Amino acid sequence: MDTDLVGYRGPTACAAAGITYRQLDYWARTGLIGPSVRTATGSGTQRLYSFRDILVLKVVKRLLDTGVSLQNIRKAVDHLRNRGVKDLANVTLLSDGATVYECTSAEEVVDLLAGGQGVFGIAVSGALRELSGELAELPAERIDGSTVHPADDELSQRRRRRAAV
Repeated sequence: MDTDLVGYRGPTACAAAGITYRQLDYWARTGLIGPSVRTATGSGTQRLYSFRDILVLKVVKRLLDTGVSLQNIRKAVDHLRNRGVKDLANVTLLSDGATVYECTSAEEVVDLLAGGQGVFGIAVSGALRELSGELAELPAERIDGSTVHPADDELSQRRRRRAAV
């Protein structure tokens, strides 16, 4: 099904996003999130929301639930507005209640409220894996002073014993 040619009416969008129709109407009238398939053209016409629109509605609802102000959500949505569904699927939004951060990889976090300002991030799990691999190839020392060799296979042990004699 071509998602650009399919639209969902307001009540369906509300049910899927977990919002009220009043919120949906207000957000559409104020330009936060409008329907991209078909806008209302007068009394009695139905707005049609795309899958992407409903996804953004759901994200907005979750940000509201975490305490982010609607004003800050508007700034974050402006940044995300031009992304496709596939791009949005690779985004994790983080918030401390005051600002909203976009994380697209373990190394990149962007402050959406500071005009896309980059934020330094360190993925501890990635650093842990790298360090484990690096240290596995380097010698270590036990508390008693003896050396621990990383590649302590049987042949290496024999060679060290002969060299020590």
